[in-house]
Amino acid sequence: MKIITHYFIRQLVAIFVMLLLVLTGLAWMVQIMSMMKFLLNYGVELSSFLGLTVLMVPFIVSIIVPFVTFIAVIFVYNKMISDNEITVMAASGLSPRQLAWPALRLAVVLTGIHLLLNLWIVPASQAKFYDTQWNLRYGLAHMKLQESAFTEMADGLVVYVDKVSGHDLSQVMLSDTRDEKSQMTIFAEKGKLIATARGLSIVMTNGALQAYNDTLTAGTFDSFDMDLNVADKSGNSVFKVRRIPTWTLIKTVATQDSQKQHKLMLAELCTRFLGPVMNLILAALCALILLRSSLLRRRASFAPAVAVGAMAAVMALFMSATNMIGSLTELGLMALAQMVALAGIMIALSKK
Repeated sequence: MKIITHYFIRQLVAIFVMLLLVLTGLAWMVQIMSMMKFLLNYGVELSSFLGLTVLMVPFIVSIIVPFVTFIAVIFVYNKMISDNEITVMAASGLSPRQLAWPALRLAVVLTGIHLLLNLWIVPASQAKFYDTQWNLRYGLAHMKLQESAFTEMADGLVVYVDKVSGHDLSQVMLSDTRDEKSQMTIFAEKGKLIATARGLSIVMTNGALQAYNDTLTAGTFDSFDMDLNVADKSGNSVFKVRRIPTWTLIKTVATQDSQKQHKLMLAELCTRFLGPVMNLILAALCALILLRSSLLRRRASFAPAVAVGAMAAVMALFMSATNMIGSLTELGLMALAQMVALAGIMIALSKK
């Protein structure tokens, strides 16, 4: 039995790794194409851009692992059924459960790896991704002001600089018309771009200011620190639940007031904890359908199609239930439903 198990696992692992690399590579290329604006609009260096896109790889892998597991199982088992290897093994006395054991063994290992990805690696990489993305888009990393040229840093915020030396600026003109009720024009001999906890700021020295409110106000200054507010790094940004550490997410669920964010966090917890179990459920379901159909007198040639349909239905049900979860009790019930479904598949595999 050990020889047969190793024979199955060797083929399953080979197909799984190949599919994972191909699909991850394709998804990564799509991600690169969708983020080309960082190269075109923000003047980001190629190495920084590729480093940013690489941070999406753990998240991509966490999404496609259950599908890759299913495809690997259906490919290997269907091939062995077509070559009559499964028929010979069954004739020698091996039960469907024994024949399915290699796929289940691989699925258990992948469930553990997937859980590790979801609970620690993906949140850490997503937090790094969003911080790096913000810095490339709004931070000092992309602020390469051109000399003797007008640069639009945001809608209604235009800066003209005569000379640039790193982040030190000479002969600065800044026009801020983002608020129609409070417009401002500033002229300064020198300026410096700095990154602060609140975002990007420009410190100007020896200049003059004209402000347009209900009345025109003009004056001079020795030093003027202006918060550019080109983006809000945390408060007004879209709620990115994927970057929250798992333990923090668990503690926050109980105290979150916003119902929308509460549902988002519950859905994320469901994905992190219960998503990996789908590796085991899909592998067992695929093995059950293929092995049971292979032992029929008239082998069901449509078994792979049935397996694919069952996979689509199960994943659609899981994703729908994930988006509908409204409390921790419902999350527990969904986990129980997964265990019941898995137990039912295992019982069906064990029947002779």
